Amino acid sequence: MPPKKVVKEERILLGRPSNNLKIGVVGLPNVGKSTFFNAITNSAASAENYPFCTIDPEESRVAVPDSRFDWLCETYKPLSKVPAYLTVIDIAGLVKGASTGAGLGNNFLSHIRAVDAIFHVVRAFSEEDVIHVEGELDPVRDLEIIHNELRLKDEEFLTKKIEELSKITARVGKGGSTADKAKKEELDITQKVLKFVAEDKKDVRKGDWNNKEVDIINALQLLTAKPVIYLVNLSEKDFIRKKNKWLPKIKTWVDENNPGDLILPFSAGFEYQHSVLPTKEEKDAFLAEKDAQSSLPRIIVAGYQALQLMYFFTCGPDEVRAWTIRKHTKAPKAAGVIHTDFEKSFILAEVMKFDDLKELGNEAAVKSAGKYLTKGKEYVFEDGDIAYFRSGLANKK
Repeated sequence: MPPKKVVKEERILLGRPSNNLKIGVVGLPNVGKSTFFNAITNSAASAENYPFCTIDPEESRVAVPDSRFDWLCETYKPLSKVPAYLTVIDIAGLVKGASTGAGLGNNFLSHIRAVDAIFHVVRAFSEEDVIHVEGELDPVRDLEIIHNELRLKDEEFLTKKIEELSKITARVGKGGSTADKAKKEELDITQKVLKFVAEDKKDVRKGDWNNKEVDIINALQLLTAKPVIYLVNLSEKDFIRKKNKWLPKIKTWVDENNPGDLILPFSAGFEYQHSVLPTKEEKDAFLAEKDAQSSLPRIIVAGYQALQLMYFFTCGPDEVRAWTIRKHTKAPKAAGVIHTDFEKSFILAEVMKFDDLKELGNEAAVKSAGKYLTKGKEYVFEDGDIAYFRSGLANKK
């Protein structure tokens, strides 16, 4: 009798199982969050020098830059062009003690709970006209403040959850139903997560959790489970010359506290000046004069990738479109992003790799080269795939 085939368990990702995810701009007051947000979205969010000028979160969508999308649009010359988008939320500044309600802490922390990843903006420049809420400049201290406030709020939330689960499980005797056992398991996992946060003083996203634990963590929507990208706001001068005395200290702090997290230096003032110029010619002239490049494309792509998102393309004379999906998405679910009926009645996907199409020039050449692939239900989509779907109800091309 042949041995049973071992089915490898699919790893569940931390975070909401959705392709409609958001990233929040977080930091202390007056570190350049709204200036950055205005630059990245070209919106009219308030950017006054006042700690709580952004009380209601501002939301905007920004196109994800991709040279592959640009090439496809040039090649197919479609009537409609739809890139992938990153949804960005501007959240008002946290202050020390926010986890216990200082400033407008509880409201702001609930806004952070509602996003799926964090752009943590930290200020690394001195300017007399822009007051610092802590009185003097110290980016490492500022990082520590936000880090602690988010962790303390998770501690509080987990402690309350454990109290609630303990009351439920205390009423259950030995044995119990399947639901009772599930509550006991949920309690055990929640206690394990609290120890990781409160005693080990680590962010939840840095833990090595199994699928059952990830399920419980995702339901809790913990603040420290969210991916973080550190955006270090430099003066225009430091940004252009690529030097700042705080950057090595910031890197040391991140390496010690959240190793592997991305650190991206930028200048909010520089980016804002560039973003408000009305024409491409003026923008190019500005960059040439400053002898510098915008950091926003890299920041946008990093934010999108931090959300565990990717996209595939559909291409034709009517439309070239990037469809956002979560990483590790199988073909039927990818088809369902276009229309739910395509997932329900999925038959197959016809897939080309972008590099093959670009190298060979057109779809006919890709087919002739044997690189136009037919994929079934188990195919896991890769970033930049070009796909057409066949379903029992309709064909999408």
